[in-house]
Amino acid sequence: MSRIGKLPIAIPSGVEVKLGADVINVKGPKGEVSTPKCSLINYEIADGKVTLTRADDSREARAQYGLRRTLLANCVEGVTKGFSKTLEVNGVGYRVAVKGNVVELALGFSHPVLIEMPAGIKAAVDGQKLTISGADKEQVGEFAAQIRRLREPEPYKGKGIKYETEIIRRKAGKSGKSAK
Repeated sequence: MSRIGKLPIAIPSGVEVKLGADVINVKGPKGEVSTPKCSLINYEIADGKVTLTRADDSREARAQYGLRRTLLANCVEGVTKGFSKTLEVNGVGYRVAVKGNVVELALGFSHPVLIEMPAGIKAAVDGQKLTISGADKEQVGEFAAQIRRLREPEPYKGKGIKYETEIIRRKAGKSGKSAK
């Protein structure tokens, strides 16, 4: 039995969890997030906790048990604390700016790259660092990955967009000339 799935999810004060027919809606101070319901899992709200149980002992039900509990726990955490990813823009002439609902990036192309932020996502710039935050973990991660794909970090000088915690493995350049 899944050790993750067995754990009940505590519902903090100010958070409202509604079980629908196909979806679970979680509403809190940071926004509203929903996750799809699985027919193989039974959801029960009691005493300020959400408890998940398997409907049967099939392979698919066992596979979904821990996953659905984690997705619901991420929704609860997202509407209370929120999630964020920080990207660093490294390179000569590389810049990042947020103008309203648009992230503007200068990445060495002949034109600036403009990306519109999805609803529920906020971005803030501090020098060469772009912090993306929101209540939906999947949406924050996907938007950060979309920005990173514009100019992935290269291994020789480390130019490009990388996550703050990411470590770029550096390669030696040409060995034909003597090092300066």
